[in-house]
Amino acid sequence: MSAHCQLTGRKPGFGNAISHSHRRTRRRFDPNIQTKRYWLPSEGRFVRLTLSAKGIKTVDKLGIERAVARVRARGEKV
Repeated sequence: MSAHCQLTGRKPGFGNAISHSHRRTRRRFDPNIQTKRYWLPSEGRFVRLTLSAKGIKTVDKLGIERAVARVRARGEKV
């Protein structure tokens, strides 16, 4: 599963892991990605979205219809 949110567009961030001796090695900060299944009443079917925790809260606030419209506006297939 790719680590990006279909709704908010959150992707991994990159930086350094710094050890006690202050050596730096590259690391990756992944967003909290979950796969959620929502009922889409207008189409009479379930849709499966890959969302970050923030994206799930956004769906709860906006509603699934407006959220799916935003995902489609970003050019992603639902």
